[in-house]
Amino acid sequence: MGLLAVSLSGFMSSYGVEKYYNNAQEDDDRIIPQQLSLPEPDEIPVPRQPDVPLPFLAEAGQHIIPPHKVQTLYGIDVSHYQGKINWSAVPLDPNARFVYIKATESSGIVDEYYRQNLYEARKAGIPAGVYHFFSPSASAMMQLKNFFENVDPRQQDLVPIIDVEKRGRGSALDFHGKLSAVLRETEKHFGAKPIIYTGVNFYNEHLAGRYLGYKFMIARYGDEPPTLFDDVPIVLWQFTSSGYISGIQGKVDRSCFLDNYSLADIMMPKRE
Repeated sequence: MGLLAVSLSGFMSSYGVEKYYNNAQEDDDRIIPQQLSLPEPDEIPVPRQPDVPLPFLAEAGQHIIPPHKVQTLYGIDVSHYQGKINWSAVPLDPNARFVYIKATESSGIVDEYYRQNLYEARKAGIPAGVYHFFSPSASAMMQLKNFFENVDPRQQDLVPIIDVEKRGRGSALDFHGKLSAVLRETEKHFGAKPIIYTGVNFYNEHLAGRYLGYKFMIARYGDEPPTLFDDVPIVLWQFTSSGYISGIQGKVDRSCFLDNYSLADIMMPKRE
């Protein structure tokens, strides 16, 4: 170390560096003193706290709809598309424990097989009900007139269904006004709140957040029960349009109950 210092001193003097260095030392005012700081202390580890969900996520978690439980009581719905049905053979099929029959559509359509299907199904001992196919382009009053003139509530075993599948080109206000009127007056006429039939996509796009006081029959073809944006009561799940039933030529819609619902939940109340 000493030899290296002497060598360096000689090197600096020979090149005039020592003179420059000494002058710089004398001019302290022009030298910015170096700020020294102590090293930061080591961070004390803190035990990890559980994550706290954000408020909106925590609230959303409270509205997760649990999966539906599928019941094994099956039924069908029919219209003129099935043609003439051999109703004496239908009760032999365990997949036809109840039936919904198309009665009317819009303001002037009556299904050509409605009366025959209703009479023969009830004669065969199958609980039967009817449905009206709602039209957003026809007036609510004319649709109700068509429905009520052709369907006698005293001949129904099951509460009626309003089939809602079309939105139409009118405003949302017009659509919901007509549908609400049809539902309200149907309940008065039959003495029972009707069930609303629709598909998963149609419900989520056009009906979500409304009609929360009604029960639903939801069409979703496949192995998984339907899931809607709202936790509304889905009494019936129409799981296929390609079923086969004894006594019926061709394909037919099939449905089953979900959760804890049963035939008793869709039966017409007894009239006094």
